[in-house]
Amino acid sequence: MPQDANTTAALLSTLFPFILLIVVFYFMIIRPQRKREKQTKEMLASLKVGDNITTIGGICGKIVRIRDDILTIEVGTDKVKLVIERWAVRSVDQPISAD
Repeated sequence: MPQDANTTAALLSTLFPFILLIVVFYFMIIRPQRKREKQTKEMLASLKVGDNITTIGGICGKIVRIRDDILTIEVGTDKVKLVIERWAVRSVDQPISAD
């Protein structure tokens, strides 16, 4: 019986660092990534006409039309219209006041 207890203790002491590494990996990498993905999905789902956005390419514009996953945005002072995919939106920005 003491032999079995020693074997079990040795096995647990060998596996403990691996289990600890998996737990740390989950809380430092996987969980924050899932949280960011959830926030991004919510942001993309809440887009509406009139929102000022920045695309993943750095283009800033105002949404003038939404059709399914296709957005039309107005860019620049000439109000040039660009058609982009919804997934290409990086962030929704606050309107810039012209003071």
